[in-house]
Amino acid sequence: MTQRALDSSGEQPDPVQTSPAPAPTGGLTTAEVAERVARGEVNDVPVRSSRSVTEIVRANVLTRFNLIIGVLWVIMLFVAPIQDGLFGFVIIANTGIGIVQEWRAKKTLDSLAVIGEAKPTVRRDGTSAEVSVSEIVLGDLVELGPGDKAVVDGTVTEADSLEIDESLLTGEADPVVKRPGDPVMSGSFVVAGGGAFTATKVGREAYAAQLAEEASRFTLVQSELRSGISTILKYVTWMMVPTAIGLVVSQLVVKENDFKESVARTVGGIVPMIPEGLVLLTSVAFAIGVIRLGRKQCLVQELPAIEGLARVDVVCLDKTGTLTEGGMDVTEVRPLNGSDEAYVHRVLGALGASDPRPNASLQAIIDAYPDGGGWDVRQAMPFSSDRKYSGAAFTESGGGVSAWLLGAPDVLLAADDPALAETGHLNEQGLRVLLLARVPGELDAPDAASGAEPAALVVLEQRLRPDAGETLSYFDDQNVDAKVISGDNAVSVGAVAQKLGMPGAEHPLDARRLPEDADAMASVIERNVVFGRVTPQQKREMVGALQSRGHTVAMTGDGVNDVLALKDADIGVSMGSGSEATRAVAQIVLLDNSFATLPSVVAEGRRVIGNITRVATLFLTKTVYSVLLAVLVVCFQVEYPFLPRHLTLLSTLTIGVPAFFLALAPNKERAQPHFVRRVMRYAIPSGVIAAAATFATYLIARHAYSGPGALDAETSAATLTLFLVSMWVLAIIARPYTWWRVGLVAAMGLCFLVVLAVPWLQDFFALKLVGVTMPWTAVGISVVAAAVLEVAWRLVGRRFRS
Repeated sequence: MTQRALDSSGEQPDPVQTSPAPAPTGGLTTAEVAERVARGEVNDVPVRSSRSVTEIVRANVLTRFNLIIGVLWVIMLFVAPIQDGLFGFVIIANTGIGIVQEWRAKKTLDSLAVIGEAKPTVRRDGTSAEVSVSEIVLGDLVELGPGDKAVVDGTVTEADSLEIDESLLTGEADPVVKRPGDPVMSGSFVVAGGGAFTATKVGREAYAAQLAEEASRFTLVQSELRSGISTILKYVTWMMVPTAIGLVVSQLVVKENDFKESVARTVGGIVPMIPEGLVLLTSVAFAIGVIRLGRKQCLVQELPAIEGLARVDVVCLDKTGTLTEGGMDVTEVRPLNGSDEAYVHRVLGALGASDPRPNASLQAIIDAYPDGGGWDVRQAMPFSSDRKYSGAAFTESGGGVSAWLLGAPDVLLAADDPALAETGHLNEQGLRVLLLARVPGELDAPDAASGAEPAALVVLEQRLRPDAGETLSYFDDQNVDAKVISGDNAVSVGAVAQKLGMPGAEHPLDARRLPEDADAMASVIERNVVFGRVTPQQKREMVGALQSRGHTVAMTGDGVNDVLALKDADIGVSMGSGSEATRAVAQIVLLDNSFATLPSVVAEGRRVIGNITRVATLFLTKTVYSVLLAVLVVCFQVEYPFLPRHLTLLSTLTIGVPAFFLALAPNKERAQPHFVRRVMRYAIPSGVIAAAATFATYLIARHAYSGPGALDAETSAATLTLFLVSMWVLAIIARPYTWWRVGLVAAMGLCFLVVLAVPWLQDFFALKLVGVTMPWTAVGISVVAAAVLEVAWRLVGRRFRS
């Protein structure tokens, strides 16, 4: 995709669409909206939350290994009985399962994406109303408030201290003050103030739509699990090609066997080298993970986020909206310096009425003092995370003029002010305290807070989430470090964390005392757990400092001040009720706003990673022993011992069916790094032992049997050994045992016994044990191989503990 660049002035090139005249303050009329819809001037870019059905089918069918197996299957249909082509039907079934599971995941993801979709406010016919993003038309007047994201391009029509962050588009972290006539780019978001803009580009003409046109939220983006599997498959292909060529030459040229049987045995040697089910099971495990989390109102916007959160060792939590619920209650107002309490209440009511988009603190004041006093607002200053205060200037009912600030006491007051001691005592109780102060100057002056005269302390009580303590305890038990990073007073934040039983919360740290050096900052952050008075930029720097120490960091938040940190964290987690900007950059959105859902996401990720590591060992063991058997056959110049039907049976009973159940089983093991190394360190010795035991049985059987039917007897003995050794590998991987795991292993063994005992199954799979000595020899060799396997696994486990 070609991205459209900014010109030298920082503005977009001339649009293809005709820019409409500035919208009237009342917005478009219903008739004008209908005309634009009829002309196709509507924001009709589809929100792609998942791959299309066609893409799902194509991705599951058109794979490199499906092509190889498909060609071999067609060959087998011409040269051998149908039972030697069973592997083709297995691939069709597996591919079908993959398509169905991903389609189900798509439906779940699509429905959740609709639930979490932004609803911008549009002014039409003089009335403001929320509409779907796709219903915005060219020329619409779109209203903006703190945390809102611009969903189309436009030009500012109204601005009330409007500050917009364009960092997600331009990389520039500082907010840009917008005035009427200034451009607004889709994808940017409001950090302070409010206003409205006229939509000048909609649909695919909008800047963000062009950048994201090829993006899909259901992407299989980079992850250690997927990149590891890709690496494994690359090496398998390199091993498979020369080995297969040698096997073809050996069976068709050197041995001069019957052509059809030689082809069948050659294919029988090539097919098991391909770990085709590994990719399928990984996709299915991820897809089912999306469905399971979707049922818990958790929207996974990128599949590997499930894996990523399971690898996280540090979780950075924003207090407001994460540990505490969004609402607050005013518990007390304490007048200062002889202020009249009734007058203070009128001021608070007027401040509440002055802000059309109040934050949680101001909303609590509005609830407590709903009477705005009838004062005229001369000037308003919306709350900013950087300033830590808001304000307004009024013409009072008696004609007097006054200007007020409402914000953090430790920011507005001098360090030696006696009111700070009182504030500190309240903070220690976990209460939030705001200072109401009168100011002599203009609110838009750079030093607006200079000379502020304290009038009252407003005490607010935050509502703790009932499940937050249990969730923090879960992370502590799982050795995941939790860090509370908040813009509020450090003592107050620490008190809240202490109420939730968070270890180390009794020593909160004011972020204004953090060192600027990244390495020194990382050391301080690792030693402490609660941080207050953190600016949005500091949140971002703290995440980066932790990452520089090798930590995998998750960041949770719901406010616009969390966006930069969410974007830089390894995993960003947003609350569903949070701002549109946070939901846009987060990989995981908790639609029910429940912090307690995070352990479910971690558990799901651990289930996927742990189980895929298990089944990958099964698949790669098969690949290793298949390649080695082919090499041994070429070196010893003997017939390949197996037909495709034998290996189809073995693969189904020792890998295919067990792997499906093991991949979806509960698994609470902590995710470990180095996926490829961990899998191969077990798969290689297991494959070598299985190949050596099987080939030893085969060579002994070649001396034990002679005459017509000898090859079938030799094959049966070798198959018995390979099955028993493979079953022991399965038994090791199935540990620790539960009743169903024991039952699974036993059921697979019973199925093989049924094949050996039922005459028509013996004929179908060409398996018949001849005599007594050779079958028991095969069992004895298998027992020795199983003992060697146990020793090898324990040595590997002791040598590599990580």
